[in-house]
Amino acid sequence: MASVQRKPVAAAPSAPSAPAKLPTPPPSQSGPVLELKTAEANANYAAPKLSTSSEAQDAPTTPPFSPSSTTPVFKHDPELDFVGTVEVNNDLPTPKDLKRCEDLLVLDAKGQSRPFKELYTNIDGEAPRQLLIFIRHFFCGNCQEYLRELSASITPDSLFALDEPTFITVIGCGRPDLINMYTEATNCPFPIYADPTGKLYEYLGMTRTLDLGKKPSYIQSNLLVTSLQSIAQALKTGTNALKGGDFKQVGGEFLFEGGECVWVHRMRHTRDHTEIKEMREKLGLTESTPVPRKRWSHGVKPAREEIPRDRRSSWLGRARSTKSVKSSKSIRGTRTPEMLEEKDEDKSGEQPVVPGPRTYQ
Repeated sequence: MASVQRKPVAAAPSAPSAPAKLPTPPPSQSGPVLELKTAEANANYAAPKLSTSSEAQDAPTTPPFSPSSTTPVFKHDPELDFVGTVEVNNDLPTPKDLKRCEDLLVLDAKGQSRPFKELYTNIDGEAPRQLLIFIRHFFCGNCQEYLRELSASITPDSLFALDEPTFITVIGCGRPDLINMYTEATNCPFPIYADPTGKLYEYLGMTRTLDLGKKPSYIQSNLLVTSLQSIAQALKTGTNALKGGDFKQVGGEFLFEGGECVWVHRMRHTRDHTEIKEMREKLGLTESTPVPRKRWSHGVKPAREEIPRDRRSSWLGRARSTKSVKSSKSIRGTRTPEMLEEKDEDKSGEQPVVPGPRTYQ
């Protein structure tokens, strides 16, 4: 049998493999296409803009309040801040300045408001001349001492007795919640109002500083004592301790006659209220006597009352009566027979018989 030869079967041709992805050439060997794309990207890129000094000042430094907030926000003017004694002027406010202020509201101790113009236009018919005294914050010991001195030297009766009756009004830059406390601390008989916004101070040209300046004559207390008492006073108010007002704000005095400002004094530092003697002369109160002050405190001594001669204090009367009783008892206990005989002789008018010595048998 013939042998059969097997022919080798040829293998099926395999599918051609995908050509391998060529590696991305580096930028230096990428050719003109990549350089063109890089140029287009650089053209579309905007470099960050550098801010100038003027634009930095205009940029807001604090986040804005929400539209639903009812809290008034006033822009702070850094030009009103000074270091040291401020060289302010005492120019009269212009009609334009008063026009800006007349409708601003001030608050009394109950929180009731009234327009500022009612304080100097004599709308109540009390007096044709009005003196407005702007103080610092309600915890300022220097202003409190000034009002104590002023209230003891210038009384409402003396002001109404002038040829041109005058009335005094005090305005502070704190919250009205502290007016009652301030009235009690200063014994001030004049009405006190509050301007929490501080806009009256700004529009009328009063400034802000913390400089003490030269010590005036109405300050009698030690600075350390005044500061400690102010801190203690603020702590006693509890949650109202932060409602006293701007600590840097200083005030001044404004005199109005018939609704027109005729005299101004603006404070240059925190102890620069008008001296009491000068204020009396300005108002026409020529006769003045020194105000008696209490020692070791801010208080002013009240006027001494005329005490009748036959009136004695209780403790002094008891002391004297006790002493007289003791002395009389001591005299009775030390009497001798001769003293008793002389007293009996004075009463009877006859010579007493003295018994002789007794004899014993």
